[in-house]
Amino acid sequence: MNSDLFVSRRRARRFAQLLDEANGGRRHHVRSRLDEKLTDLVAVGHQLGDTAPTVEVSAEFRTGLRAMLLATAEREGLGRPAPAATTDQTEDRQGPNRSFPLPAVTARRVRARGAILIGVATGAVALSGISAASENAVPGDALYGMKRSTERAQLALTGSDHSRGQLFLDFARTRLSEAAQLRDDRAGYSGVLDDMDADTRQGVRLLTTAAVQASDRTALDVVDAFVSAQRTAVSELVGDRPRADHERTEHSLILLDDALARSGALRAAIDCGLPAPNGSDALGPTPASCPANR
Repeated sequence: MNSDLFVSRRRARRFAQLLDEANGGRRHHVRSRLDEKLTDLVAVGHQLGDTAPTVEVSAEFRTGLRAMLLATAEREGLGRPAPAATTDQTEDRQGPNRSFPLPAVTARRVRARGAILIGVATGAVALSGISAASENAVPGDALYGMKRSTERAQLALTGSDHSRGQLFLDFARTRLSEAAQLRDDRAGYSGVLDDMDADTRQGVRLLTTAAVQASDRTALDVVDAFVSAQRTAVSELVGDRPRADHERTEHSLILLDDALARSGALRAAIDCGLPAPNGSDALGPTPASCPANR
């Protein structure tokens, strides 16, 4: 029986390796007598991966789940600071009369079990659709922190500066849609625009830097397209808002104009051979003037 168990484990491990290689993973440079028997299974697994169905969350499910989660968060007091441990509890744990101290090995097992439980809980949360339910959250909602955490996770999983820059600009669009919903919250409106401008600067800086490093206008095209659409949408925010909101919105419009001007200047610099930049600022490299004889 032990021999059968060993063979089953080895077979499962080799199948996982072959499936990973078939999906473009690292090759393990080993051969096994099991490979020929597993070939058909690997082919089936690869086909299943290629034909995975697209799962779309319906609007009704998203709305219902969001309402349920908000109610649960309010009922359970999520987001409130945890009460500090009392002095009596501390003294009880550390007092001289404690006769059964927790062994180091047992403590490590408890921590490991806690880490496993946290990982399982995190996976369950992701699969339950909380991220989808938080998509329409705005500042002040119980799920807004989850929404921003999801964005940070996306950034952590993005490799190139070009892709990260595009992602920051996507976040700036998201902040704009949130600002449009904060009609009666002046402080919240200004705070969301601050975050929107910060995302805009980060995205433009990453994209302009990528354009200079590669002497490629593609990243600048992304900036130009973003500014064109974003400026129109930001202008529509003003409407019948108070004068203070008008002034705050104007700062965001000025930033977009500056981003477009920087993109144009870098485009001209690339056309004339990209002279060494004069340094950099919040929007990325500051281009030097092209030589007069060009």
